[in-house]
Amino acid sequence: MTEHEDPDHGHDHDHAPIVAPEAPGYYDAMETAFQELMIEKGYFTAGEMRRQIEVLDSRNPALGAKVIARAWTDREFKRRLLQNGRTACEELGITFYDNTELIVLENTPKVHNLIVCTLCSCYPRPVLGLPPDWYKLKPYRARAVYEPRKVLEEFDTIIPSEVEIHVSDSTAIQRYLVLPMRPAGTDDLDEEQLASLVTRDAMIGVIQIKTPTAGVAA
Repeated sequence: MTEHEDPDHGHDHDHAPIVAPEAPGYYDAMETAFQELMIEKGYFTAGEMRRQIEVLDSRNPALGAKVIARAWTDREFKRRLLQNGRTACEELGITFYDNTELIVLENTPKVHNLIVCTLCSCYPRPVLGLPPDWYKLKPYRARAVYEPRKVLEEFDTIIPSEVEIHVSDSTAIQRYLVLPMRPAGTDDLDEEQLASLVTRDAMIGVIQIKTPTAGVAA
């Protein structure tokens, strides 16, 4: 899907100016009702649900940043990551607690990738944790598809007109992660230092990583 088609780690945006708070939507209510029904029917217990929530809470963008930094420094790992995001992440000890597929999309000087879930809030949670609130709201979910360039501008991300924007719509079984371009001036940084530059928003595609203007902590 391109811009012309219709359809905590680092300094990320807690919210975007394109959205406003809204009441729990239809799918949120359905999720809560489904959980309550499954407990009532005995398919799993409240304790099992709580443990699953704890697993989710243990995930954060530092895991994704580790993956990106490795891809920047290891060409063969990058090749495997773009071929199969899930198995490459598992090489780094990142476990997946569901059956979702992870597709990693590489930004280049000619293509910028943006991730959205137009249906609800599907998101690469095993490597990024919980999605930001703005990602789940209707204005982002709709506008990211039909006017992605304007949406990016509201995140202070200006994409040159000659660069194509690809919008990828996540599903319940297929999630996406953006591999940002490595910023210039980082040749002397090690993997840990590079990971410190990678933010959640960059791995969603709403920002680009800029060349650091100050020293990066060792």
